Amino acid sequence: MAQINPSILSADFARLAEEAKAVEGADWLHVDVMDNHFVPNLTLGVPVVESLGRATDTPLDCHLMIEDPDRWAPQYVEAGAGSVTFHVEAAAAPVRLAREIRAKGARASMALKPATPIEPYEDLLPELDMLLIMTVEPGFGGQAFLDIMLPKIRRTRELISKHGLELWLQVDGGVSASTIERCAEAGADVFVAGSAVYGAEDPAAAVRALREQATAATATAAWACGH
Repeated sequence: MAQINPSILSADFARLAEEAKAVEGADWLHVDVMDNHFVPNLTLGVPVVESLGRATDTPLDCHLMIEDPDRWAPQYVEAGAGSVTFHVEAAAAPVRLAREIRAKGARASMALKPATPIEPYEDLLPELDMLLIMTVEPGFGGQAFLDIMLPKIRRTRELISKHGLELWLQVDGGVSASTIERCAEAGADVFVAGSAVYGAEDPAAAVRALREQATAATATAAWACGH
């Protein structure tokens, strides 16, 4: 089943508790943490994640676009995140960090920027619960989907299948009704959607519609046959 993770980067930051409740049918709530160093934008941190965790029953999927995730990522687990994603480009010791996140009780996820290939990290995949392929340059919401990432999604799915892993494959950036089917067909099964959800008149209905689209596309995808 395809999972839809609305990104609060596209929500009204003055009404985060209400915006979280508006998508309570979602699988996860995607929380973009940016430090204005790793990416040229500044968003929110540990205190807001703690507050969000108290405001919603939807589990939090924290995407850390920050320097020194080895130091900071464990604090997001302690703040209540059910899944924590660090960027491999910023991590000093990705295997150790993934193991620490898991040991603290959260799902460990690793993100790749568009120009970062998956192949050098094949041996790390068993240490992870999810891999995130950015389909835009990280830092800002509302960007156009990069079609050139589709082959990378396919190659990643092939590596996951090759090793027989139960590894979720997430895409983030420009995911909408017009792009989600291509992502699902290529091998993604977790979809971060920002403006496609929060820009809709009924965010909860948008989540359901995107999930149905992705699930239908997955059912006929070559990679999913035999699953």
